[in-house]
Amino acid sequence: VQLQASGGGLVQAGGSLRLSCAASGRSVSTDVMGWFRQAPGKEREFVAGIRRSDGNTYYAISVKGRFSISRDSAKSTVYLQMNSLKPDDTAVYHCAAGYYRGRYYPRSGSEYDYWGQGTLVTVSS
Repeated sequence: VQLQASGGGLVQAGGSLRLSCAASGRSVSTDVMGWFRQAPGKEREFVAGIRRSDGNTYYAISVKGRFSISRDSAKSTVYLQMNSLKPDDTAVYHCAAGYYRGRYYPRSGSEYDYWGQGTLVTVSS
């Protein structure tokens, strides 16, 4: 069971980055995949999620309209396209995968079963 995140880097405010999360093993059969982030000195927060059954997506208010989550089922990969980046988006981004536990759009880290290593996104002003 592995989730491999990549794509982080340094970008100027207003720029774009695309993160990737490649799944393998049992994580491929999970019901939902999501992205979380954790900035220095702050708690981890939900960013975006996508359901495997119907492809429905959902977002944190802070990123809605700027970020887009998508998937390539053939490659078992989930992407996070991040546009109009702001310095406040600076964080370590983690991908996660989970099984259905009662909420169709889980936003809490405790509702996810598998986690990848983080990828650092730094947005300069």
